[in-house]
Formats: sequence, structure tokens, C-alpha cells
Amino acid sequence: MNLLLTSADLETQVAQLPPGWQVDGKTLRCRRVFGDFLEAIAFVNALVEPAETAGHHPDLTISYNQVTVVLTTHDAGGLTQNDFDLAQIISNL
Repeated sequence: MNLLLTSADLETQVAQLPPGWQVDGKTLRCRRVFGDFLEAIAFVNALVEPAETAGHHPDLTISYNQVTVVLTTHDAGGLTQNDFDLAQIISNL
């Protein structure tokens, strides 16, 4: 079962992520900017396998050379350790 993180846990977890990630209500989000559309799509394609492996899928918005990644654990109703684990993986792509 996925347990929601407390406010203190959220602060600790977000501090351990690379710059660019922020907690926004019940979501964790990051916007990445690339040189062009092809680079943005390559990034999206690169995150498919880790997301599938984790069984945890981000919400994605693509706007030409920008990709916004939004994580939340829908069945828990907010942020869990799964979100931060996947954020760390995505940050390393």
C-alpha cells in the first residue's frame, strides 16, 4: 500500500531532488526545456521504460521543446515515496 507522505517528509524528499522539482498541492512537477522537439520526444521516450518498470506513470505535457512532468499517486490521493523515487530516476535521464 502506498502511504501519503507527511509535510515534513515532503520537505525532506524535495530537498534531495535536483533543482527544478517542486511540490504543487498533491503533485510533484518539473519542466524540462530542450533544444528542439526531437530532443523533447527523446526524453519522453527515455522515461517510458523506467515508468513501466516502476508501474508508476507520470502525466506529461509536451509543448514543442518543453516537457512538463507531473507525478502523483492517484490511488493514494497525493504524494508517496513512489513519486520521489520516479522523480529521481527521471532527473538522471
